[in-house]
Formats: sequence, C-alpha cells, structure tokens
Amino acid sequence: MVFFNWAFFRGVIDLYPFTRANAGFLISLAILLACIHILLLALVGHRVILKPLVIVVLLVAATAAYFMDSYHVVIDDTMIHNMLLTDTGEALDLFSGKLLLYVVLLGVLPSLLISRVRIEKRPLGAALFSRLKLLAGTLVVAAASLYLFSSHYASFFREHKALRAYANPVYLVYSAGKYMKGRMKKALPFQSIGGDAHLGTGDGRKRLVIFVVGETARFDRLSLNGYGRDTTPRLEKEGVISFDNVWSCGTSTAVSVPCMFSVYGREAYDQERVLATENVLDILQRAGVAILWRDNNSSSKGVAKRVPHEDFKTPDNNPVCDIECRDEGMLAGLQAYVDRHQDRNILIVLHQMGNHGPAYYKRYPPAFERFKPVCGTNQLEKCSTQELDNAYDNAILYTDYFLSKVIGFLKANAGRFETGMLYVSDHGESLGENGLYLHGLPYLFSPESQRHVPALLWLAKGFDHVNAARLRESRHHHYSHDNIFHTLLGLMGVQTRLYKKEMDMLAPAVDSR
Repeated sequence: MVFFNWAFFRGVIDLYPFTRANAGFLISLAILLACIHILLLALVGHRVILKPLVIVVLLVAATAAYFMDSYHVVIDDTMIHNMLLTDTGEALDLFSGKLLLYVVLLGVLPSLLISRVRIEKRPLGAALFSRLKLLAGTLVVAAASLYLFSSHYASFFREHKALRAYANPVYLVYSAGKYMKGRMKKALPFQSIGGDAHLGTGDGRKRLVIFVVGETARFDRLSLNGYGRDTTPRLEKEGVISFDNVWSCGTSTAVSVPCMFSVYGREAYDQERVLATENVLDILQRAGVAILWRDNNSSSKGVAKRVPHEDFKTPDNNPVCDIECRDEGMLAGLQAYVDRHQDRNILIVLHQMGNHGPAYYKRYPPAFERFKPVCGTNQLEKCSTQELDNAYDNAILYTDYFLSKVIGFLKANAGRFETGMLYVSDHGESLGENGLYLHGLPYLFSPESQRHVPALLWLAKGFDHVNAARLRESRHHHYSHDNIFHTLLGLMGVQTRLYKKEMDMLAPAVDSR
C-alpha cells in the first residue's frame, strides 16, 4: 500500500491537500486501501499458494508502479491487451534503469524475504477460525474508516472514478480478472458482412488510393492545423485538406485500428465482436479491389488477417533501416505491385511507426532533428518540456516528409489512375500536460490530446468528380474513426447496403455518387 501507490496518493493530495481538515480522511483512505489488499489476499491466500501468489503480485505491481509513477498511465484491461500485443522493439523502448530499480527494490528483494518466511501448518479448524478473525477485524476497520469520513468518501467515489484506477495492485488485479473473463468467453462465430458489395459504374479509370494509418500523432502539432512551429512544410505545398474536428475511437492502437476499419463504430465497439466480423478491407477485396497492407508498426491488430500483408519492421523487406526501420521504406517496390494490378482498383494501407513513444528521438533519421535540444531518453519525466516537444515535433516533421513521398508516388501514377491519399492517426498523445505522458487512459477520462487526431486528404485533380471547394468547406464538420469505414467504401467506388452516404467524409463534396 505504501510503496506501490505514489501515483494514487499524489492524485488524492492534489484533490484533498494535506490540511487539518483533510488529514483524517487521507489517513483513513490509506487504512481502507490496506484493508482492501488484506481482504483480497485473505480470501485466496491458502497456505500452499500464498507465497507464490504474493511474489507474483509484488513483481507485477512493482512494474505497474513504475509506469504509473513515471507516465501516469492506468493499467486497465485494455492496457493489458495492449501490452500483450507489444512487440520486442516496443518493449525495449520502455526499458530503463529506473524500471529495473523499481522491479528489484519493490519486487525482487521483498519476494526474496517472503520466500524465506515459514508458514506454520495449523489444524483446519484453527486455520479457519484465524482466517475469520482476520476477515472480521479487517471489515470492522474498513467500515469504521468509511463511516467516520462518509461525506468525504461520498464525493470521492462519485466524482473521482479515474483516480481510483491508480490503486495498485487492487485495480491491477481487477483489470487482470476482467481481461481473463473476456478471453474465456465462448468465441463468437465469424460473421461475413457486405455480401452485396460491388464496384459501381465509373468513368473507366481505375482508382489508386493509399490509406496511411498514423501512430500517436496529435492534431495540434501540425502546422497545417495552426501549430506555431513549421512541422508540415511539405504538405502545406501540396494542397492537402486537413479535417480539423476528427476524434479517435480509442486511446490505444489495439482499440483504434480495429475500430476504424469496423462497421460497428465506437459506441457499439466490442473487441471480440469486431475481430469476429469482417471489416471494410474484406468487403473491398470481395468487390474486386486489390488490397495490400504494409506494416511498420507492431501489427495490424487483426485487421489484415484475410488480405495480403507485409512486415516492414525488418530489413529483410525494408531497405531504409538505421537504428530502426523507417516508414518511407514501405514505398519500396510498391510501383511493381501497382503495375501488376493496374487493371483493378487498388487500396494500399501503410501502417506507420510514426510518433510511437516514449522514445520519440528514435522515430526519425538524424537529418530531421531540426528542433533542438531533444529528449534523448524514454524516461520522459526527466526531460524539460522543450526537449520533449522538440523530439516529438521532429517525428511529426518526418511524417510530413513521408506523406509528401506518398503523394509524390501517387502523382507519378496519376496518368493511369484516379489517385488519392487519406491519412488518419490512430490516437493522440499526452506530453506532460497535468503530469500525464503517453496514451491509453480510459476513454471517458482521457484528455483531448489523446483523442483529437489529425486527418488529412489529398486527391489528384478530378478525382471522382469531387468539388474541391465544397470539400474544404466541410473540413470543419465533426468526424471520427466511425467515418473511415464508409469513406473507404466511397473512395474505392464500392456500393453496398452497409454504405451510409452521410458517414462518408467526401460525400458533401461529390457531385454524383
């Protein structure tokens, strides 16, 4: 309770300063938290499993304490899912000497002490009586703490739900149980949708669209969107349209990426149901569109299971690698793919590494280190605001370069195809505001910086009779990842009963669709 809950009590004291009026409540809250942990362990702590159980909890909670203390992240069931999908490279970016210190001091050393404790074997009756005394005494103390400061607890439980998620390891245990319960549910039968999908009648020209799925880009860090630094100089010369009111489905890649390709949308989002249902790529492929997914991130999170996909996080495929493989390498050999499929509409998805934290300084080649000095560590709390901003903005500058290369590729093919690029980030990022770093907070409690995402569109002149002036007028409309499913159908000219014109971001500017 004492060593694993600095983030929890730091948040509590921000709301209830340690004054004479609040001192009793703060002490009672510490007692109540200790009682909760005692009750949990007493309920499951059989003599045979108690020591290994406590050791496992100590090691896991020590690791969780590091991330909560350093980045103020919440370890909920979604975050556990994210961690299990994290690849080796991403995990190494999170490793630090401070993390090792937390694990050793708060996890390994106490575990060694506990392993040497001798637990006395008692007769069954005596053991049960002892356990009942412990449970009863703990419940009495907990009830007294709640009763004596009931007015404080009434507001605390009602108004500060997000803060309770920092209670470690009790919330971690709850989240792990919730995650396991979800995994143990009977697998849903796989559902095929959009069986009526077909290509509409066009003017005879095939379409070549590249959809770039961004990573951890904030809306307010693009100079296209009014940011004071010149972070998107190349895109500003390309006539790119920036939709300035777009919101993510989730605050993590594992939620947002499956969600944006799904027919369900954020309100109806359920991880199991989404992954057990065909997505927009399946529908497009069935309608005759050539699909290719290239990934420079950890994975497609299940989206590209049934379409051709290629891993570009390895030098075996990506020719542009230094300390890590670069996003621009995903363009290598792409012309050959287009040439092989020139008789079909083509959708290419490029999944960026983008601004993936916390090692922002690794996310761009040295030539893009325009803003200095940079935060050159994954321990973000050690960096100044300026250093952190510089590293993050340099990574945005590299994305600007990468997207300009994508547009250049499309321009080179504009003679044969109607060409276009759509870019949408999966989620945003906290960069130290209010002590928060990274992303992944529960959606309802997350700051705008983790949900307000950049969305950019570039279309070659005359694409599908799009009225450019009307499209620019519509860029202030409220959109979200829910619109991507329908926008991709519209971009590729695929008709199906699932398509909703009012959800297509291009529909307000199309003369006829």
